[in-house]
Amino acid sequence: MAHININGTQIFYTQQGSGLPLIFLHGNGEDHHIFDPLIKKLSHQFTCYALDSRNHGQSQMTDQFHYQTMTDDLLAFIHELKLSPVNIIGFSDGSIVTMLLAMQQPELIDKAVLLGPNLKPSDFTDACTRYVERLYKNDPNPLYKMMLDEPNIAAEDLQKIQAKTLIVGGENDLYKAGTFEKIHENIQKSNLLILENHDHSSYIFQNDMIYADVINFLQ
Repeated sequence: MAHININGTQIFYTQQGSGLPLIFLHGNGEDHHIFDPLIKKLSHQFTCYALDSRNHGQSQMTDQFHYQTMTDDLLAFIHELKLSPVNIIGFSDGSIVTMLLAMQQPELIDKAVLLGPNLKPSDFTDACTRYVERLYKNDPNPLYKMMLDEPNIAAEDLQKIQAKTLIVGGENDLYKAGTFEKIHENIQKSNLLILENHDHSSYIFQNDMIYADVINFLQ
């Protein structure tokens, strides 16, 4: 466990295992611990780096709440630790950051696993949007605001991604029908896995149920 100064911000991360580098990026309002059971297994084959994004977990709080800022942090982290090329597993916000980096620096990522990704706030179901709006009204947390305003990724820009990509979503996820399919259709070297009877987080939070799918993809 360590802190590293990235773009003037203290970023917390853990490092476990040995092998090729594999970075884990959590979702909005969470920290790296959501991946603990999955990392425990994958650390037998990879050197696993699990980050707390800025404004999350044990990383520094700042006044910058943007996916691009977190993408810049990830890029600096990879360069600082000389990890390129890397594999990345990103959940929700972490999947957004992974897509942004893969579009902007396609040579840096070998394989990417996108868990519950979306391209725009309009991808949320109407019920989910109303729920987040209520949360923000009752608690003006900038993290909620970020979800309502960002990201704004054009589907065709995903065609810049060169990494082999596994897209995973729950059958009962937070997004409108067709969201995952649109992402899959625009990433050339991608596979799509929809998990029946699962929601946005049930297949990832503190469990290793996708281990077999992930290890088969990464190997």
